[in-house]
Amino acid sequence: MTQTYMSSHPLDKASSRHHAQSQEELSLSFNVLNSLTDPVFVVGRDKAIMFVNQAAEQFLQSSKVVLVGSYLSTHFSDDSQIIHLIEQTQREESSVAEYGVRLETPRIGTHLVTVVISPMHDSSGFSVVTLQQQSIARKIDHQLVHRNAARSITAMGAMLAHEVKNPLSGIRGAAQLLELSAGEDDRQLTKLICDEADRIVTLVDRIEMFSDTRPMEREAVNIHEVLAHVRLLAETGFGKNIKFAEKYDPSLPEVYGNRDLLIQAFLNLIKNAVEALGKEGGEVILTTSYQQGVRMRLQGGKDRMDLPLLVTIEDNGPGIPGDLHEHLFDPFVSTKAGGKGLGLALVSKVIEEHGGVIELESMPRATKFSVSLPLVPKDLRNKKQIHTDIDLKDPS
Repeated sequence: MTQTYMSSHPLDKASSRHHAQSQEELSLSFNVLNSLTDPVFVVGRDKAIMFVNQAAEQFLQSSKVVLVGSYLSTHFSDDSQIIHLIEQTQREESSVAEYGVRLETPRIGTHLVTVVISPMHDSSGFSVVTLQQQSIARKIDHQLVHRNAARSITAMGAMLAHEVKNPLSGIRGAAQLLELSAGEDDRQLTKLICDEADRIVTLVDRIEMFSDTRPMEREAVNIHEVLAHVRLLAETGFGKNIKFAEKYDPSLPEVYGNRDLLIQAFLNLIKNAVEALGKEGGEVILTTSYQQGVRMRLQGGKDRMDLPLLVTIEDNGPGIPGDLHEHLFDPFVSTKAGGKGLGLALVSKVIEEHGGVIELESMPRATKFSVSLPLVPKDLRNKKQIHTDIDLKDPS
């Protein structure tokens, strides 16, 4: 009879421990890569994709099952800068970084990214590609800049309402009294005074909106209903000659915010996009998606809020001059002749009050405003679910 004995040789035990350790390290490596918010993928010599992390799946809007084994040419055009950079890395066997690379496909839209490519030093010929969109630090920095702009115009609105409107009322009243005894020529001047006083009051009224510091009423808001309402307003008014396109994720949860203020903010953004296109017309693309967002603490609050819901408004107009990008949300900064420069300042205030972030990317034929917003907190979602269950059980 043949008996089988389990080997207890020290080398076999060491080999088994080494294999288990290797598997554990490999699993840890995958977990680390999947935890990164930057898209990372590995490409072979033939430009076939060998590995993608979860952020890359989201960026390329395809699952790992579809991506792994496919060629880059199925996701990017042959003349795409990213393919040229990979070829350079493979040819020179050295790392390469390129800033401000424009990646554009019908599926993922247009993105400005920093591309970092490094060869794997194991003779495999593989290249590791990392796409860095916009750093969290820059998002936070921009949010603070926009918040300061909103605060400055809030203080200015309160001051103007008190210091400007009262004297203007006296000037207008004096002009009306002069008009009673003035000749025809002088009446034109008194009318000019009244008209200009009225124009300044209208401007001050718009600025006074910023001085409202009352707590904002919040509720669960369906962002697609907001965008549908705004699009209808645009199509029946100032955007009649514009083509609108939608790329929505219908599974998105609700935003925690104020419906009327969100309508006001997105209406301003779409109006800006339409005006940038001019009489020649063009296309405005509305997009919603779920992203791995940053966590921020709201002003005066103790809890941090996730900002995973992303709304983008993109147009194919001439673009915004680079020297205006950093100051576009400041009051009285405008790219339009005769523009007041208050629309985007108002948008900044609304998004800041929601605890969100607004970002701008602009180049010729592709200007995009991206708004990250918080979802309804879990405790309020649970309350809403309980309330819904009661309504379903008791229709009366």
